[in-house]
Amino acid sequence: MGKEKFHINIVVIGHVDSGKSTTTGHLIYKLGGIDKRVIERFEKEAAEMNKRSFKYAWVLDKLKAERERGITIDIALWKFETTKYYCTVIDAPGHRDFIKNMITGTSQADCAVLIIDSTTGGFEAGISKDGQTREHALLAFTLGVKQMICCCNKMDATTPKYSKARYDEIIKEVSSYLKKVGYNPDKIPFVPISGFEGDNMIERSTNLDWYKGPTLLEALDQINEPKRPSDKPLRLPLQDVYKIGGIGTVPVGRVIIMNHPGQIGNGYAPVLDCHTSHIAVKFSEILTKIDRRSGKEIEKEPKFLKNGDAGMVKMTPTKPMVVETFSEYPPLGRFAVRDMRQTVAVGVIKSVDKKDPTGAKVTKAAVKKGAK
Repeated sequence: MGKEKFHINIVVIGHVDSGKSTTTGHLIYKLGGIDKRVIERFEKEAAEMNKRSFKYAWVLDKLKAERERGITIDIALWKFETTKYYCTVIDAPGHRDFIKNMITGTSQADCAVLIIDSTTGGFEAGISKDGQTREHALLAFTLGVKQMICCCNKMDATTPKYSKARYDEIIKEVSSYLKKVGYNPDKIPFVPISGFEGDNMIERSTNLDWYKGPTLLEALDQINEPKRPSDKPLRLPLQDVYKIGGIGTVPVGRVIIMNHPGQIGNGYAPVLDCHTSHIAVKFSEILTKIDRRSGKEIEKEPKFLKNGDAGMVKMTPTKPMVVETFSEYPPLGRFAVRDMRQTVAVGVIKSVDKKDPTGAKVTKAAVKKGAK
């Protein structure tokens, strides 16, 4: 027998209607463990509703609907297999609150697949200031998802069809933005695909013979095998709450403010989502403001942080919580900050100061030292 395949977790991101569900559905359809009769039933229903273009997305949407109704569905439906890996779709595309799920999910995303709508108007909407292409790419990088595959989707609907000029134009603009976020575009495969027609998804397409790079399947096989902290003590997030007396934590984290209409200062009290914990915290001290691209400090002890700013913040939870530093246990060191029913900031935990059971206070100097 050969070596056991490694499991990797993939998160599919991109602007609304860019083809996330169709592309993911197609992969699961072609490579996954879905019973052929189930697929045929979904296809027939899609055709009856004159939604042929939803053929693959329908697979995902129907599975979601069935899952939400409490019908047991084999977990294999959310997995597919490449030559090298077992791939799990960490979060079904189309969930509007996927950001929270991605952060609080017990799994760590090893690679983000960014789906871009290549059609006229579609790409421009996604890459615009209000588009989700930018936000999702920034989120993925901030949350420590360092590997990315970029799919220029809907190449069958460009003008003219399968246009190399359009592909080149998109690559230039997206590369420029991804570089600003912190990715190295030279290490990102930009795969022209049609999530619906199947071009360059599994097999090389003759419609795109000007493209010499990997297919989407080949790009997935080129993902670097992530290191798992198997040499460290086990950490397992639980859905239940345990009361432990005399112990508290003060995490210090790097945050990026995303959707806050005003300014955030010392004393701000939102809800922190970290793995399966949802606990009110207080921003007890904004330690520094940092350049979110370079990570360099640009201001000490700023009075506030506003939309788009990044900073190092000392947070105090209102009740005991268990967290780890991002460098030690990535899935337990990512967090989202929620307020006003939306995600207002995301970040990673840089250091944790445990409250001394004797009641001794942690010094400010120690906090700053630990935050570096």
